Amino acid sequence: MVLDEPKETDDVYEINGFTVLIDKELHGTTKDVTVDYVNYGMGSGFKVTSEVPVNTGGGGCSPSCSC
Repeated sequence: MVLDEPKETDDVYEINGFTVLIDKELHGTTKDVTVDYVNYGMGSGFKVTSEVPVNTGGGGCSPSCSC
């Protein structure tokens, strides 16, 4: 998850006052994506999950990665 400017290759959504971008090709693969802010243990962060999990094999993250 990063801060970015919209590109022609992005789907753009306005949700609760936030502008959310997702790459069209990735969105086609993952289907619906959910971003939650969670508090856990000694920290907190964003949890990104998708309708169709994508395992890229990098970074040691599971398909339900907390970033």
